[in-house]
Amino acid sequence: MTAINLTVNGKAITGSVEPRMLLVEFLRETLGLTGTHIGCDTSQCGACVVSIDGASVKSCSLLAVQADGASVTTIEGLAGPDGTLHPMQAMFREHHALQCGYCTPGMVMSAIDLVQTHPEGLTEDEIRHGLEGNLCRCTGYHNIVKAIAAAWPLMHDKAA
Repeated sequence: MTAINLTVNGKAITGSVEPRMLLVEFLRETLGLTGTHIGCDTSQCGACVVSIDGASVKSCSLLAVQADGASVTTIEGLAGPDGTLHPMQAMFREHHALQCGYCTPGMVMSAIDLVQTHPEGLTEDEIRHGLEGNLCRCTGYHNIVKAIAAAWPLMHDKAA
C-alpha cells in the first residue's frame, strides 16, 4: 500500500492505496464519489473526466498515486454549499443537454475546462472539436453544444 495526500472537492484527503489503483476507483470506491463514471475502461468515452489542478483529465487513465499532492474536483464539487449549481450545470439543465445522464458528469467537467481555456470565446466548431474525447449516445450533442455556448458568458462574467 502507498500513502497519498490530495485535496478532493476542497477537502484534504489522506488515503492508502494499492499502487495499481486507478484514480477513478479511488474516487468511487474509497471516497464514495460515484458521480465520476466508469464507461469504457479504455480512456475513450470521457465519462470519468475530473479536474486535476484545473485541467480536465480522464481519471481512468491515471493512477491514484499519480494524483498525490494534487487538487481534484469531481462533479460533486461543483455546486455551491447551498446547492447552487455551477453555471455549466445550470446550462446543461436549462438546455436539456442530457438524457440518460451517464456521460453528463464527464461532459460537464470537460466543458468547464474548455470554456476556461478559451477566454476569448468559442465557436460551435470549437466546442464540437473540444468535446471529441467525450461520447454521448443519447443526445446527438446539439443541446450540449448550446449549453456550453450559453455557459461561456456566465463563466466569464459577460452575461447580458
